[in-house]
Amino acid sequence: MVNLKTLHRRHVLTPWSAQRELDPPLLVRGEGSWLYDADGRRYLDLSSGLVAVNLGHGHPRPVRAIAEQAATLTYAAPSFFHDKRALLAKALSDLAPWPEGGRVFFTPSGTEANEDALKFVRHLTGRFKVLAAYRSFHGATHGAAALTGENRRFPAEPTVPGVVHFFAPYPYRSPFFTEDPEEETRRALDHLEKVLLHEDPGRVAAIFLEPVVGSNGVIVYPEGYLKGVREICDRHGILLVFDEVMTGFGRVGEAFAALRFGVAPDLITFAKGVTSAYAPLGGVLMREGLAERFDDTPLPTGHTYSGHPLAVAAGLAALEAYREEGLFARAYRLEAALRDLLKPLEGHPLVGEVRGVGAFFGVELVRDRRTKEPLSPWHAPPSPAMKALHKALLERGVYLFAKHNVLLLAPPLTVGEEELAFGVEALKRALDELPSL
Repeated sequence: MVNLKTLHRRHVLTPWSAQRELDPPLLVRGEGSWLYDADGRRYLDLSSGLVAVNLGHGHPRPVRAIAEQAATLTYAAPSFFHDKRALLAKALSDLAPWPEGGRVFFTPSGTEANEDALKFVRHLTGRFKVLAAYRSFHGATHGAAALTGENRRFPAEPTVPGVVHFFAPYPYRSPFFTEDPEEETRRALDHLEKVLLHEDPGRVAAIFLEPVVGSNGVIVYPEGYLKGVREICDRHGILLVFDEVMTGFGRVGEAFAALRFGVAPDLITFAKGVTSAYAPLGGVLMREGLAERFDDTPLPTGHTYSGHPLAVAAGLAALEAYREEGLFARAYRLEAALRDLLKPLEGHPLVGEVRGVGAFFGVELVRDRRTKEPLSPWHAPPSPAMKALHKALLERGVYLFAKHNVLLLAPPLTVGEEELAFGVEALKRALDELPSL
């Protein structure tokens, strides 16, 4: 009998990884908050895959919707109108933070959503430059990689020109030399104004921002920062784009983080949770006042799989499940549960900070709480300690996604509190048993 792990290692290239030493579980099934491998072992999916499977695995609604759509129509070119596209776009417009509503351009993923948003803002404003934060990930294609601030940008360099990066607040490791959140906000906004001054705000089309920093640390901005960025954009006629690929669809307690924080951008990019990752789908949600500009001007982009019937059917079913099961609101209850469960970790010698909002928390790991030296260095391969921790968690039946020295706790919105307690206890024991550093 063929060894499937050997076959996988021989023929599949795994993203962002050196291939030789890879030896993850071979997954064959998922149910609820659990993943099952070919040997019958199960793992609590405490990160919803890559912060994507918001409904958990095997939810009957999107599964049934995909099967029914596959039996009806598997493909319709984007130039045709399609029933599920219309219904999903209307549902997304109804969730948007704009009284005027909006329109949707569908993409195959979040990367393409950000890539296309970059085209849109340049087309709409006639301006060339865009700004994005250093601690950010917006995708891996050349335009989206240009927006990205961290080391996953490096392989794409030289990238699309015209993108300028800036520092955003990070209270635990302040780039503005303060421990006061209010002062952090003030200095961060002053820094952004200075960057704009030196780039000429009249040449800047948009600012791209994750309203909660995603894989680069789950950083929740101090109160007033997002509002301040919105005011700066309004003052200079700059469009504000929220990348809600991770934060959308209940992850922070509302349909979008824009609603949770009360700050309305001009465009929202989304993916992941829109289908609960049951089918690849992303998109750009654009407020009506901008979208109507394309009524008489051709839209400057397109994709073969824009609004693929199977994907939009899955998206429509996922939204119905979120609504009927009250899952957006449930993230508020999960936030309280996660805060309580994670609080004992705040004094652990390897934990620098626990932070988060909704069902989206980060645990930042350090070698030394006083110096804040990261357990795994930034912009470098995982340290032996992080590799050992990941292995120990899997041995205890828990999967956690990590970026360098930050663990991302982002369970399915359907997770049970006993499952959460199991996962956090496994994390505590794995940290306790790490070899001396």
